[in-house]
Order: sequence, then structure tokens, then C-alpha cells
Amino acid sequence: MANEQTSVPLFAASEVLTAANMNLSAGTGVPVFATTVTRDAGFGGANEKVLAEGQLCYLSASNVVQYYDGAAWATVGPIASALTLISRTTIAAASTTNFNNCFTSAYTNYQIVTNLTTSANTALNMRLRASATDNTTANYNTVYYYNATYTANNGSTVNGSATSFILHSSSANRGANMNIMVANPQATDYTTLGFNNLMGDAATTTWYTFSGGSSFVLTTSFDGFSLFTGGAATVSGTVDIYGLAKS
Repeated sequence: MANEQTSVPLFAASEVLTAANMNLSAGTGVPVFATTVTRDAGFGGANEKVLAEGQLCYLSASNVVQYYDGAAWATVGPIASALTLISRTTIAAASTTNFNNCFTSAYTNYQIVTNLTTSANTALNMRLRASATDNTTANYNTVYYYNATYTANNGSTVNGSATSFILHSSSANRGANMNIMVANPQATDYTTLGFNNLMGDAATTTWYTFSGGSSFVLTTSFDGFSLFTGGAATVSGTVDIYGLAKS
């Protein structure tokens, strides 16, 4: 890159200030470095400026502006979003959909947002996956609370030592708009879920809410998950997976 430099010159008394020296300074207004490595090497050496509080720089590899606060470099901007979209999957009338390699060491926690519609009265379940294979052991626990309008149907359910997480129980042609938080799927640790689910039946204008938590009781590392219905019913819609920034 034309503006990149490898040092920030410090001029001595009576030293000749060349056109090249002036052009480098005038071309950017702040020092431009390729990476943090060349940035750190650009200060404090022979004939170089001593790094001090208030110093600015631009990093071309990451396209960010930084300042030195007297102890460390901090980023002015652009600031990365706390949520990074990893994938968006459109499901077209499927009873089972697999999501592989969506959990990595880049993130500790994930958010899954769904906008789904079931084809018939069905439950919706989730299994964790590793190397494109569902874990079907009886180590899934789910506790949830449910409430239904018009029917005054509400209560809580414990689904322990099961072979999958239950995200909602039977629902007749209702949407499944879920917000699922997943913690530690990639780490060799306990994987836990927290979820909220709003389902609506357009035909009867009846609304159902589910909220709860789940855990896989072994310290197992997973890189994906699957969603599947009960029986021959299918779901259609979208599933968005986001990674939550670590800092």
C-alpha cells in the first residue's frame, strides 16, 4: 500500500528535511502501518519517535484507526458488531435439517434465531452434532414453561435423560419464532441452552409461548446441531446463526 510506513521519523537539529519526508507525513496525516507488528516496530528505535499517549495510527490489514492511551493501543473504529452472522439457512419443508461446522473456537457463545412454520401438529427438537453426526445418547435435559391463550393451558415440563433437546411440544400449523442462546458448544465443557419461543396459529389466532433451558450433561465438544420434527411433519422457513463477540 502506497501510504504504509515502517517507522515514525524523529528529526535532529540541522538535519535536512527532504521532500520524501514531507510527502510521507502529508499523504496521510497519521502513520499508516500494515499490521500491529510493523506498528510496534515503528516507534522507539534509532531516529524514531518515542511512543507516547495520544499517538494515532492506521492499520491497513484490518482497516482500523487506533490511538495509544499511554499503556496500550485502543481501536477508535470501526468497532466490530457484537453479533456476527455465521450462516442463514432456508428450510423448504424438511423434517430434519443439519447444521454442520457452525460452532468453532472463534466464539464461545452463539445465538440462533428461527422463523419457521410447521406443516402439522408436531414437536420440534434439537440435537448436538460432532463431525457431521448427531449425538443420540440419553444426556439431554430440558426444563421449560409454556402458556397458551384462550385455552388457559399453562404449566411446566421436565424432560430429563432424553436423546434430544425439546424446543416446543406439539403445535398445529403454528409458527416457531425462536431465540436460542447456546453456550460452550465448541469447548470441552457442558453445553447449555436458553430459549424463548413464540408460536402463533393464524387460523385460530391462538398464541403459545415457551421458555426454558437445556443442558447436555457431559463435557463434550460439538461443532453443529440438527433440528427435527416428530413424525412425518415438516418445517419451513429460515434459521440464522450468530457468533457473539468475545470482547
